[in-house]
Amino acid sequence: MRVLIADDSKAMRMIVLRTLRQTGLPVEEVHEAVDGADALAAVPGFAPDLILSDWNMPNKTGIEFLIELRASGNKTTFGFVTSESNPAMREQAIAAGASFLLTKPFDADRFAEVVGSVV
Repeated sequence: MRVLIADDSKAMRMIVLRTLRQTGLPVEEVHEAVDGADALAAVPGFAPDLILSDWNMPNKTGIEFLIELRASGNKTTFGFVTSESNPAMREQAIAAGASFLLTKPFDADRFAEVVGSVV
């Protein structure tokens, strides 16, 4: 599985990757993006099977990234890994085409439960 991780925090990208690997899911290749704009530009060349994105990022937020991705016709499985979560955000994410919204902090079991159910 090819995974794109978009987060403006290098430390958070490392935590997400480490936790993803702890789940035992078959991660073959990972690409990291520093914001939504960087992630959107990476998608055509990297062709991920799964996108894990933060919500709040500079240049292009996660929700803006998702909206533009879906507008281009891309149907890649997309989930938010974010510290913010409220019912309105969750509704907006699902309406825009996200498969899940996973709230920080999380552990490998929770990560496997949520991500494993959609991949």
